[in-house]
Amino acid sequence: MKKLARFWKRIEGKKVKCQLCPRFCTIAEGKRGFCRGRENEGGELYTLIYGSITAMGADPIEKKPLYHFWPGSLVFSISSVGCNFKCDFCQNWSLSQTGPENIHHEEVSPEEVVELTKQYGCRGIAFTYNEPTIWWEYCYDVSKLAKRENLYTVYVTNGYMSLEAWQEIEPYIDAANVDVKAFEDGFYKKFAGVPSMEPVIQTCEWFVERGKHLEVTYLIIPGENDDTEEIRNFCRWVVGKLGSEVPVHFSRFFPHYKLLAKPPTPLESLERAYKLARDEGLKYVYLGNVPSTDGENTYCPECGELLIERVGFEILRYRVKGGICPNCGNKIEIRGAFKA
Repeated sequence: MKKLARFWKRIEGKKVKCQLCPRFCTIAEGKRGFCRGRENEGGELYTLIYGSITAMGADPIEKKPLYHFWPGSLVFSISSVGCNFKCDFCQNWSLSQTGPENIHHEEVSPEEVVELTKQYGCRGIAFTYNEPTIWWEYCYDVSKLAKRENLYTVYVTNGYMSLEAWQEIEPYIDAANVDVKAFEDGFYKKFAGVPSMEPVIQTCEWFVERGKHLEVTYLIIPGENDDTEEIRNFCRWVVGKLGSEVPVHFSRFFPHYKLLAKPPTPLESLERAYKLARDEGLKYVYLGNVPSTDGENTYCPECGELLIERVGFEILRYRVKGGICPNCGNKIEIRGAFKA
């Protein structure tokens, strides 16, 4: 659905400059921005995907992945089409690397999304699968309605959004999982097509400064972002700037989209990253896309007690009592009540 967009300004002639994400696309009349979802029509910028939903349904919150936010709850997940990155390894490339005219979608109002969330017994709404930044207007309207209904809201994002846009939606967003794709600008230039990872770093730090719940995912790709020193620097940044209690998910790469020649991430690489993170002081470290390992479980960072046992996205045992470890009394950073 077409709707007048936010975060843009007119420049020379009928050109406009989009200010939603740090690409700051200059868009000529009749053309679209990099994300394919915003178009200059007559010197005004329009979103083409307001309410255009390509996928929706109830997911475990652990699938986002969020392990320390309303554990065990269901979240109503919705996605649109397009992205402001161009990653060759994207799992959801059929949604992210195309335009709205090339994929089936339904027009769903914000009110309908909130009603469906309640009908499915979900505790909140997640903007996920494609990049939520690029349909900001719809996410904003849905999130405002969600707050009125006492539903939580979650962004699953690459973090590449302007601080101005974050600041306006901030009262209505509760949590995010930010995909920090590497800890080196060269990776972002090569795969995302952006000059720097700095806006992603700023997003994460901004989230923490405002007391929002944040978890970070780092997909380890063999030969691209798996260097020991790079991962160590990433871990030191998390500890130093975000806090040692921010959960970090190291995820296993499998060949997708255009990066089919790469092998899956060796388990030894994931285990090395896990050990590095713990040695650098991170308290909650997880391994993703590796089923049936201790890397899915939550342990007390003080006494080592098994607190939350998971298999895949299912919680088998939950032993956090009143936000503390039942063995040693250490405070465990989890937001929201567990729902069995």
